[in-house]
Amino acid sequence: MISDRKLTFYHAVPSRSSTVHWMLHELGIEFDVKMLDLRKGEGQRSEYLAINPLGKVPTIVHGDTVVTEAAAICCYLADAYPEAGLAPAVDDPIRGDYLRWLFFSPSTIEPAFIDRVRQYEAEDCSQNSYRNWETLMPILLDVVGKADPWVLGQKFTTVDVVLGATIRFGCIFGILPTDPVFEVYIARIDARPAYQRAQELDAPYFAAAMAG
Repeated sequence: MISDRKLTFYHAVPSRSSTVHWMLHELGIEFDVKMLDLRKGEGQRSEYLAINPLGKVPTIVHGDTVVTEAAAICCYLADAYPEAGLAPAVDDPIRGDYLRWLFFSPSTIEPAFIDRVRQYEAEDCSQNSYRNWETLMPILLDVVGKADPWVLGQKFTTVDVVLGATIRFGCIFGILPTDPVFEVYIARIDARPAYQRAQELDAPYFAAAMAG
């Protein structure tokens, strides 16, 4: 069985790999963690570049399968461990919405965040994946505002891990506006035991990184 394979998780704090760390705790599975100090160049070591040529995190090695990119890893894990119930079946009509919002963060929201922080506005916004900030924000507020209590309804899914982590990041760093819609959703995330456990384990590494 695919879920019987050994799983190794390459992680660094702070980074996007914290999203995968949370996902792994939501699954409740056993995994090995290999911490990398990217500031010391550990991501550029030849043995790591052999599995992730960009030298970044996250990466998982699951048996003979290597997966990189946070959203892709979360999607893979949800399908590899269906007993956790974090992904609708392939033949479930809601699978379309699931995939749409699962990859909305890396493909649409994150590019918007980067441009927002850099104060960059394209002359032709039709070339942007998110078009423009004024188009994106109502969509984001609408999907999060309709969460009941989660994006796909009553059931928590991988969408809430990936999209939730992105929303939380945007609010903490002041990229997203202060809005009760986001605050209520983030409060639900913060209350999840798996999220709390991942944060607890990451805390010493985060403190060390902030201390320089």
